[in-house]
Amino acid sequence: MNFKLALAMLCAMTAAPAWTQQYPAKPIRFVIPFPPGGSTDLLGRLIGQQLTQQMGQQVVIDNRGGAGGTIGVENAARSAPDGYTLVLGHIGTFGVAPSLYSKLPYDPIGDFVPIGLFGGVSNLLVVHPSLPARSVKALIALARARPGQLNYGSAGVGSASHLQMEYFKLLTKTGITHVPYKGTGPMVTELVAGQTQVTSTGVPGLLGQVKAGRLRPLAVASAKRLALVPEVPTSAEAGLPGFVVSTWYGPLAPAKTPAEIITRLNSELQKMLQKREVLDRLASSGVEPLGGTPQQYAAHIRSEMDRWAKVVKAAGIKPQ
Repeated sequence: MNFKLALAMLCAMTAAPAWTQQYPAKPIRFVIPFPPGGSTDLLGRLIGQQLTQQMGQQVVIDNRGGAGGTIGVENAARSAPDGYTLVLGHIGTFGVAPSLYSKLPYDPIGDFVPIGLFGGVSNLLVVHPSLPARSVKALIALARARPGQLNYGSAGVGSASHLQMEYFKLLTKTGITHVPYKGTGPMVTELVAGQTQVTSTGVPGLLGQVKAGRLRPLAVASAKRLALVPEVPTSAEAGLPGFVVSTWYGPLAPAKTPAEIITRLNSELQKMLQKREVLDRLASSGVEPLGGTPQQYAAHIRSEMDRWAKVVKAAGIKPQ
Protein backbone atom coordinates (compact mmCIF):
# COMPACT_ATOMS: atom_id res chain seq x y z
CA MET A 1 0.00 0.00 0.00
CA ASN A 2 1.19 3.53 -0.78
CA PHE A 3 2.81 4.98 2.36
CA LYS A 4 1.08 8.36 2.07
CA LEU A 5 -2.31 6.69 1.57
CA ALA A 6 -1.77 4.47 4.60
CA LEU A 7 -0.74 7.48 6.69
CA ALA A 8 -3.83 9.41 5.59
CA MET A 9 -6.08 6.49 6.52
CA LEU A 10 -4.43 6.21 9.93
CA CYS A 11 -4.92 9.92 10.58
CA ALA A 12 -8.57 9.67 9.60
CA MET A 13 -9.08 6.75 11.95
CA THR A 14 -7.47 8.49 14.92
CA ALA A 15 -8.80 12.02 14.35
CA ALA A 16 -12.39 11.32 15.35
CA PRO A 17 -11.63 9.98 18.85
CA ALA A 18 -9.24 12.89 19.54
CA TRP A 19 -11.87 15.40 18.40
CA THR A 20 -14.65 13.85 20.45
CA GLN A 21 -12.45 13.78 23.55
CA GLN A 22 -12.39 17.60 23.42
CA TYR A 23 -16.20 17.78 23.24
CA PRO A 24 -17.74 20.20 23.92
CA ALA A 25 -15.31 22.86 22.70
CA LYS A 26 -17.96 25.49 21.95
CA PRO A 27 -21.60 26.31 22.86
CA ILE A 28 -24.29 23.72 22.07
CA ARG A 29 -27.55 24.72 20.38
CA PHE A 30 -30.59 23.00 21.91
CA VAL A 31 -33.67 23.23 19.69
CA ILE A 32 -36.98 23.35 21.55
CA PRO A 33 -39.61 22.87 18.81
CA PHE A 34 -42.29 24.84 20.66
CA PRO A 35 -42.69 28.49 21.76
CA PRO A 36 -41.31 29.75 25.10
CA GLY A 37 -43.36 29.22 28.25
CA GLY A 38 -44.92 25.80 27.66
CA SER A 39 -44.07 22.56 29.45
CA THR A 40 -41.72 21.41 26.68
CA ASP A 41 -39.83 24.70 26.86
CA LEU A 42 -39.55 24.58 30.66
CA LEU A 43 -38.18 21.03 30.66
CA GLY A 44 -35.81 21.88 27.82
CA ARG A 45 -34.45 24.84 29.75
CA LEU A 46 -33.93 22.65 32.81
CA ILE A 47 -31.92 20.17 30.72
CA GLY A 48 -29.95 22.99 29.10
CA GLN A 49 -29.16 24.59 32.45
CA GLN A 50 -27.91 21.32 33.90
CA LEU A 51 -25.81 20.46 30.83
CA THR A 52 -24.23 23.91 30.99
CA GLN A 53 -23.25 23.35 34.62
CA GLN A 54 -22.03 19.81 34.10
CA MET A 55 -20.15 20.18 30.81
CA GLY A 56 -18.68 23.64 31.22
CA GLN A 57 -20.06 24.98 27.94
CA GLN A 58 -23.11 27.14 27.38
CA VAL A 59 -26.20 25.36 26.07
CA VAL A 60 -28.16 27.91 24.04
CA ILE A 61 -31.93 27.39 23.86
CA ASP A 62 -33.34 27.88 20.35
CA ASN A 63 -37.17 27.98 20.40
CA ARG A 64 -38.46 27.10 16.93
CA GLY A 65 -42.21 26.59 17.22
CA GLY A 66 -44.81 26.04 14.53
CA ALA A 67 -46.63 23.24 12.71
CA GLY A 68 -47.02 21.14 15.85
CA GLY A 69 -43.29 21.17 16.51
CA THR A 70 -42.28 19.79 13.11
CA ILE A 71 -40.51 22.99 11.99
CA GLY A 72 -38.01 22.89 14.83
CA VAL A 73 -37.43 19.15 14.52
CA GLU A 74 -36.79 19.47 10.77
CA ASN A 75 -34.28 22.24 11.46
CA ALA A 76 -32.39 19.99 13.86
CA ALA A 77 -32.48 17.09 11.42
CA ARG A 78 -30.76 19.23 8.76
CA SER A 79 -28.00 20.35 11.14
CA ALA A 80 -24.43 19.05 11.21
CA PRO A 81 -24.05 15.77 13.15
CA ASP A 82 -21.25 17.09 15.32
CA GLY A 83 -22.89 17.18 18.74
CA TYR A 84 -23.43 20.93 18.66
CA THR A 85 -27.12 20.74 17.76
CA LEU A 86 -29.58 18.80 19.90
CA VAL A 87 -33.38 18.72 19.86
CA LEU A 88 -35.89 17.91 22.59
CA GLY A 89 -38.03 15.01 21.42
CA HIS A 90 -41.65 14.75 22.50
CA ILE A 91 -44.51 12.28 22.12
CA GLY A 92 -46.15 14.59 19.59
CA THR A 93 -43.20 15.16 17.27
CA PHE A 94 -41.74 11.65 17.41
CA GLY A 95 -44.59 9.33 18.45
CA VAL A 96 -47.72 10.83 16.90
CA ALA A 97 -46.63 13.11 14.02
CA PRO A 98 -45.59 10.23 11.71
CA SER A 99 -49.24 9.14 11.59
CA LEU A 100 -50.74 12.64 11.40
CA TYR A 101 -48.68 14.09 8.55
CA SER A 102 -48.63 12.45 5.13
CA LYS A 103 -45.41 14.30 4.24
CA LEU A 104 -43.49 14.68 7.48
CA PRO A 105 -40.34 16.72 6.70
CA TYR A 106 -38.12 14.42 8.76
CA ASP A 107 -37.73 10.73 9.56
CA PRO A 108 -38.03 10.20 13.34
CA ILE A 109 -35.89 7.07 13.08
CA GLY A 110 -33.51 7.68 10.19
CA ASP A 111 -32.72 11.37 10.79
CA PHE A 112 -31.89 11.16 14.49
CA VAL A 113 -30.00 9.23 17.12
CA PRO A 114 -31.64 9.21 20.58
CA ILE A 115 -29.66 10.30 23.63
CA GLY A 116 -32.02 9.24 26.40
CA LEU A 117 -35.46 9.75 27.88
CA PHE A 118 -35.59 12.55 30.44
CA GLY A 119 -39.09 12.59 31.91
CA GLY A 120 -42.74 11.86 31.39
CA VAL A 121 -45.99 13.50 32.46
CA SER A 122 -48.69 10.95 33.25
CA ASN A 123 -52.28 11.59 32.28
CA LEU A 124 -55.27 11.95 34.54
CA LEU A 125 -58.69 10.68 33.48
CA VAL A 126 -61.33 13.04 34.87
CA VAL A 127 -65.07 13.64 34.59
CA HIS A 128 -67.39 16.50 35.45
CA PRO A 129 -68.86 16.00 38.96
CA SER A 130 -72.39 15.96 37.55
CA LEU A 131 -71.66 12.72 35.71
CA PRO A 132 -72.93 9.68 37.66
CA ALA A 133 -69.63 7.82 37.31
CA ARG A 134 -67.32 7.49 40.29
CA SER A 135 -65.00 4.88 38.81
CA VAL A 136 -63.50 3.92 35.47
CA LYS A 137 -65.73 0.86 35.29
CA ALA A 138 -68.79 3.03 35.92
CA LEU A 139 -67.71 5.45 33.18
CA ILE A 140 -67.28 2.61 30.71
CA ALA A 141 -70.70 1.19 31.59
CA LEU A 142 -72.31 4.62 31.25
CA ALA A 143 -70.66 5.30 27.89
CA ARG A 144 -71.78 1.92 26.56
CA ALA A 145 -75.32 2.54 27.78
CA ARG A 146 -75.39 5.96 26.11
CA PRO A 147 -73.41 5.58 22.87
CA GLY A 148 -72.59 8.97 21.35
CA GLN A 149 -74.28 10.92 24.16
CA LEU A 150 -71.20 11.64 26.26
CA ASN A 151 -68.67 14.22 25.05
CA TYR A 152 -64.98 14.56 25.70
CA GLY A 153 -62.88 17.66 25.10
CA SER A 154 -59.38 17.82 23.65
CA ALA A 155 -56.78 20.51 22.99
CA GLY A 156 -57.43 20.13 19.26
CA VAL A 157 -57.54 17.57 16.45
CA GLY A 158 -54.38 15.50 16.58
CA SER A 159 -53.39 16.76 20.03
CA ALA A 160 -52.14 14.40 22.72
CA SER A 161 -55.44 14.69 24.63
CA HIS A 162 -57.38 13.84 21.46
CA LEU A 163 -55.39 10.70 20.71
CA GLN A 164 -55.25 9.61 24.33
CA MET A 165 -59.05 9.70 24.62
CA GLU A 166 -59.35 7.87 21.31
CA TYR A 167 -57.02 5.26 22.78
CA PHE A 168 -59.36 5.02 25.79
CA LYS A 169 -62.30 4.50 23.43
CA LEU A 170 -60.37 1.84 21.50
CA LEU A 171 -59.52 -0.08 24.67
CA THR A 172 -63.02 0.17 26.15
CA LYS A 173 -65.06 -0.14 22.94
CA THR A 174 -67.08 2.94 23.81
CA GLY A 175 -68.54 5.72 21.68
CA ILE A 176 -67.76 9.10 23.24
CA THR A 177 -68.06 12.17 20.99
CA HIS A 178 -64.98 14.32 20.41
CA VAL A 179 -65.20 18.10 20.94
CA PRO A 180 -61.92 19.82 19.92
CA TYR A 181 -60.79 23.12 21.42
CA LYS A 182 -57.89 25.44 20.69
CA GLY A 183 -55.62 24.43 23.52
CA THR A 184 -55.70 22.76 26.92
CA GLY A 185 -56.88 25.91 28.72
CA PRO A 186 -60.20 26.27 26.84
CA MET A 187 -60.71 22.51 26.98
CA VAL A 188 -60.47 22.47 30.79
CA THR A 189 -62.60 25.61 31.15
CA GLU A 190 -65.44 24.06 29.14
CA LEU A 191 -65.19 20.78 31.04
CA VAL A 192 -65.47 22.61 34.37
CA ALA A 193 -68.49 24.48 32.96
CA GLY A 194 -70.15 21.17 32.11
CA GLN A 195 -70.08 21.63 28.33
CA THR A 196 -68.21 18.31 28.07
CA GLN A 197 -68.14 15.42 30.52
CA VAL A 198 -64.77 13.68 30.19
CA THR A 199 -61.14 14.25 29.29
CA SER A 200 -57.68 12.81 29.77
CA THR A 201 -54.61 15.01 29.75
CA GLY A 202 -51.44 15.70 31.73
CA VAL A 203 -51.78 16.00 35.50
CA PRO A 204 -50.40 19.59 35.70
CA GLY A 205 -53.17 20.95 33.47
CA LEU A 206 -55.91 19.45 35.66
CA LEU A 207 -54.46 19.47 39.16
CA GLY A 208 -55.87 22.82 40.30
CA GLN A 209 -59.42 21.96 39.25
CA VAL A 210 -59.18 18.50 40.83
CA LYS A 211 -57.91 19.89 44.15
CA ALA A 212 -60.74 22.45 44.11
CA GLY A 213 -63.32 19.69 43.60
CA ARG A 214 -64.45 21.03 40.24
CA LEU A 215 -63.38 17.85 38.44
CA ARG A 216 -63.56 14.25 39.62
CA PRO A 217 -60.45 12.12 38.99
CA LEU A 218 -61.03 8.48 38.12
CA ALA A 219 -57.52 7.20 37.41
CA VAL A 220 -53.95 8.13 36.61
CA ALA A 221 -52.81 6.55 33.35
CA SER A 222 -49.53 5.32 34.83
CA ALA A 223 -47.97 2.19 36.24
CA LYS A 224 -47.83 3.58 39.78
CA ARG A 225 -49.68 6.20 41.81
CA LEU A 226 -48.49 9.79 41.63
CA ALA A 227 -47.27 11.80 44.61
CA LEU A 228 -49.31 14.82 43.48
CA VAL A 229 -52.57 12.84 43.66
CA PRO A 230 -51.78 9.80 45.83
CA GLU A 231 -55.45 9.07 46.48
CA VAL A 232 -56.21 8.47 42.79
CA PRO A 233 -55.85 4.82 41.65
CA THR A 234 -53.77 3.78 38.67
CA SER A 235 -55.59 2.67 35.54
CA ALA A 236 -54.71 -0.94 36.36
CA GLU A 237 -56.12 -0.60 39.89
CA ALA A 238 -59.23 0.97 38.37
CA GLY A 239 -59.76 -1.99 36.04
CA LEU A 240 -58.16 -0.77 32.81
CA PRO A 241 -54.55 -2.05 32.86
CA GLY A 242 -53.75 -1.18 29.25
CA PHE A 243 -54.41 2.53 29.66
CA VAL A 244 -50.89 3.73 30.47
CA VAL A 245 -50.21 7.03 28.72
CA SER A 246 -47.36 9.46 29.27
CA THR A 247 -46.32 12.64 27.51
CA TRP A 248 -42.61 11.91 27.35
CA TYR A 249 -39.57 14.05 26.61
CA GLY A 250 -35.94 13.34 25.76
CA PRO A 251 -33.09 14.87 23.74
CA LEU A 252 -31.84 13.55 20.40
CA ALA A 253 -29.03 14.47 18.01
CA PRO A 254 -28.86 14.44 14.20
CA ALA A 255 -28.10 11.04 12.67
CA LYS A 256 -24.41 10.16 12.33
CA THR A 257 -23.43 12.11 15.42
CA PRO A 258 -20.36 10.25 16.76
CA ALA A 259 -21.18 7.47 19.20
CA GLU A 260 -18.66 8.84 21.72
CA ILE A 261 -20.63 12.09 21.92
CA ILE A 262 -23.95 10.29 22.34
CA THR A 263 -22.45 8.21 25.16
CA ARG A 264 -21.12 11.35 26.85
CA LEU A 265 -24.47 13.15 26.58
CA ASN A 266 -26.37 10.12 27.90
CA SER A 267 -23.99 9.96 30.85
CA GLU A 268 -24.64 13.64 31.60
CA LEU A 269 -28.40 13.04 31.36
CA GLN A 270 -28.24 10.17 33.86
CA LYS A 271 -26.10 12.33 36.15
CA MET A 272 -28.64 15.15 36.25
CA LEU A 273 -31.45 12.69 36.99
CA GLN A 274 -29.60 11.76 40.19
CA LYS A 275 -29.58 15.35 41.48
CA ARG A 276 -32.02 16.16 44.28
CA GLU A 277 -32.65 19.67 42.93
CA VAL A 278 -33.63 18.26 39.52
CA LEU A 279 -35.83 15.54 41.00
CA ASP A 280 -37.58 18.08 43.22
CA ARG A 281 -38.31 20.38 40.26
CA LEU A 282 -39.66 17.47 38.24
CA ALA A 283 -41.85 16.25 41.10
CA SER A 284 -43.32 19.71 41.67
CA SER A 285 -44.36 19.79 38.01
CA GLY A 286 -45.82 16.29 37.97
CA VAL A 287 -42.97 14.94 35.83
CA GLU A 288 -41.63 11.43 36.44
CA PRO A 289 -37.87 11.00 35.84
CA LEU A 290 -37.17 8.32 33.25
CA GLY A 291 -33.57 7.94 32.06
CA GLY A 292 -32.24 4.83 30.32
CA THR A 293 -29.95 4.10 27.38
CA PRO A 294 -30.07 5.50 23.84
CA GLN A 295 -31.15 2.05 22.67
CA GLN A 296 -34.07 1.99 25.09
CA TYR A 297 -35.15 5.44 23.92
CA ALA A 298 -35.00 4.30 20.27
CA ALA A 299 -37.14 1.26 21.07
CA HIS A 300 -39.60 3.49 22.94
CA ILE A 301 -39.99 5.79 19.93
CA ARG A 302 -40.69 2.84 17.63
CA SER A 303 -43.22 1.41 20.09
CA GLU A 304 -45.02 4.76 20.39
CA MET A 305 -45.10 5.22 16.61
CA ASP A 306 -46.76 1.81 16.26
CA ARG A 307 -49.26 2.43 19.06
CA TRP A 308 -50.43 5.83 17.85
CA ALA A 309 -50.59 4.72 14.22
CA LYS A 310 -53.21 2.16 15.28
CA VAL A 311 -55.13 4.77 17.26
CA VAL A 312 -55.11 7.28 14.38
CA LYS A 313 -56.38 4.60 12.01
CA ALA A 314 -59.09 3.39 14.41
CA ALA A 315 -60.25 6.97 15.03
CA GLY A 316 -60.45 7.71 11.33
CA ILE A 317 -58.14 10.73 11.62
CA LYS A 318 -56.96 11.69 8.15
CA PRO A 319 -53.26 12.60 7.79
CA GLN A 320 -52.74 16.25 6.93
